[in-house]
Amino acid sequence: MLLYIIYLIAISAEAMSGAIMGIRREMDLFGICLIGTVAALGGGTVRDILIGHYPLGWVAHPEYLAFTICAAIVTAVAARKMHHFKSAFLIVDALGLVAFTIIGCDIARGFAHFNPFVVVIFGMITGVFGGLLRDVLCNEIPLVLQREVYASVSLVTGGLYVGMLWLNIDASISTLTALGVGFLFRLLAIRYHWTLPKFNDKDIRGFE
Repeated sequence: MLLYIIYLIAISAEAMSGAIMGIRREMDLFGICLIGTVAALGGGTVRDILIGHYPLGWVAHPEYLAFTICAAIVTAVAARKMHHFKSAFLIVDALGLVAFTIIGCDIARGFAHFNPFVVVIFGMITGVFGGLLRDVLCNEIPLVLQREVYASVSLVTGGLYVGMLWLNIDASISTLTALGVGFLFRLLAIRYHWTLPKFNDKDIRGFE
């Protein structure tokens, strides 16, 4: 139940982040709602298609779609005041990242032929692909591919969750532990601006 509530909060927050990007690109209301929905539900949709998990999550639960559309519309209406909540969005987005990752791992575990490593990868896909698709549709290099310690947080969260379950630790304890560690990791990355090594054309001039 806790994870379900967090999931609803997370998809709403991701829909709002997508809507904000759509507003910056001067899209109309349909475009804003589309980008918000893709940001919120894209990761889970990609995961379900890859593993053959049907019906898709938002098809089986249309309320998810309603949540995201409403969140995008609210964002469009209150766009001028949204900048006051930037810190809150970062926090909720961090919570959404780890929640999506755990949910993705949980669904992938239902397919017995997947080994633990593949399960973690599907968790990461669930966590990061919504934002990646959002950025691609807005004609930007996805943030997750540039500098942010983001996908790494998802991998650590999924690895911890799957590892604890593999050790036969109670599912509730595994969920809360992975949620807490992943959330803290992401907040520390934001606070201290942790980044992965970045490369540019200077690094390959010797190959010309």
